[in-house]
Amino acid sequence: QVQLVESGGGSVQAGGSLRLSCTASGRAISSYAMGWFRQAPGKEREFVAAIKWSGYVTAYVDSVKGRFTISRANAKNTVYLQMDSLKPEDTAVYYCAADESPYGSNLYRGLAEYDHWGQGTQVTVSS
Repeated sequence: QVQLVESGGGSVQAGGSLRLSCTASGRAISSYAMGWFRQAPGKEREFVAAIKWSGYVTAYVDSVKGRFTISRANAKNTVYLQMDSLKPEDTAVYYCAADESPYGSNLYRGLAEYDHWGQGTQVTVSS
């Protein structure tokens, strides 16, 4: 069983930056695609970014392209989300998730495609 723990959230002013980390335990995630999702108050959880097991292929929701960067350090069993030029509309609880299909060829944006989830970390951006 994979356990995922997010960290790095906090409060920042618009235009600022944060780096979220997602550290896995219980099993290596080096063969899994990993994703970041977010959920704002009163809204559904939505896809933010994903990265294939190799780290060479990524995907982003249009609203964060050019501002957020997903990366991974398989030796550390950790995935990152660097968030720059933050906007108030980025305020949400951010979750990381693991797609357990080993060495999968697809990157998924749907919640149902991911098998393991962290508890989330709050990101608040003030104007």
